[in-house]
Amino acid sequence: MTSHEQTTREGATATAATGERADLLEMLAKHRHFLRFTTRDLTDEQAGLRPTASELCLGGLIKHVTSVERGWVGFILEGPSAMGDFTAMTEADWAERDAEFRMLPGETLDGVLADYAEVARRTDDLVATLSDLDAAWPLPKAPWFEADAQWSARRVLMHIIAETAQHAGHADIIRESLDGAKSMG
Repeated sequence: MTSHEQTTREGATATAATGERADLLEMLAKHRHFLRFTTRDLTDEQAGLRPTASELCLGGLIKHVTSVERGWVGFILEGPSAMGDFTAMTEADWAERDAEFRMLPGETLDGVLADYAEVARRTDDLVATLSDLDAAWPLPKAPWFEADAQWSARRVLMHIIAETAQHAGHADIIRESLDGAKSMG
């Protein structure tokens, strides 16, 4: 391993980052770890269970966070076209998006976690090598975004961190409901 590489918690290799980029990656790695940790020692079936009033399951949360991170990395690289126009989505599009929150037949926890690790590696590499964290794009059309707003790469990364942290908290509640195991405490 060269001095320009480091091993991340997920075992992937990423180009070393310093300063603000290292801080962003460290915070993202921390919350990714907590999210992944909620699935320790679970079967595929357990990862798909919904033990709370919510429709969320652990495998589905990881699938969703993976999809969100992949989409926002595409946005950093390509702009709003990478995410599409949410105002033009059909019922079938929304149903497909809802499937992100469930473990579907044939999906495995190992497969979901491997996909997440690959997306994490890609994000980490991008953060370490992106020429300008201030580079911004207009947000895609969506009812939850302010019209004509723009986000910089930095703002997108902060959103990915917040999304991961929020869902790690959801995952902790789901895991505790499954078998009493906790991520902290």
